[in-house]
Amino acid sequence: MKKWIFAIIIVGMIGWALYDFIDSNRQSTDEFVPVEDESSLEEDVREQLDSGENNNVSENKEVGLEEGNIAPDFELQTLDGETAKLSDFRGEKVMINFWATWCPPCRAEMPDMEEFYQDKDIVILAVNLTETENDLQQVESFINEYKLTFPILLDEEIKVAEQYMIQPIPTSYMIDSNGVVSFKAFGSLNYDFMVQEFEKME
Repeated sequence: MKKWIFAIIIVGMIGWALYDFIDSNRQSTDEFVPVEDESSLEEDVREQLDSGENNNVSENKEVGLEEGNIAPDFELQTLDGETAKLSDFRGEKVMINFWATWCPPCRAEMPDMEEFYQDKDIVILAVNLTETENDLQQVESFINEYKLTFPILLDEEIKVAEQYMIQPIPTSYMIDSNGVVSFKAFGSLNYDFMVQEFEKME
């Protein structure tokens, strides 16, 4: 009788050992399936990055004048007779400055803007409110007086000033390399402040 009980226990133990072995193999196989899945997920992500999907920060942003908005695009003629369009400078940091020759704070910040332009890798689009000037000669004389080398854009019908809802001048917008408004300021800026805001931009 004891032998039978012993034999049943032995058979039971062997049976359990076989079941446990088979089950553990199945679980081990299941555990390694996600490795292949992860690898394919990684490939999908890599393909998306390579194709540029989800890679454009500015795609889902709204066009507007607030910080974090895409800056409204515009196109104006420069004093040199060229055409300048904001979106042509995507990929570069841009400062848009609205000004006029008769504006004392504009005069005050121009030397700082020129120094900033010379020292940093910044595009400056100085939008002159040309409709408010006596004539173009006045603008040219101003440029020569301050020895300005950055582009002077002529807003002859104040359309861009209206688009940007300009009231006090000078008004400046810092636009990052994705075309997003990083900072805006009413009134004149000094060199140190320009550099500070420049360094915050992407």
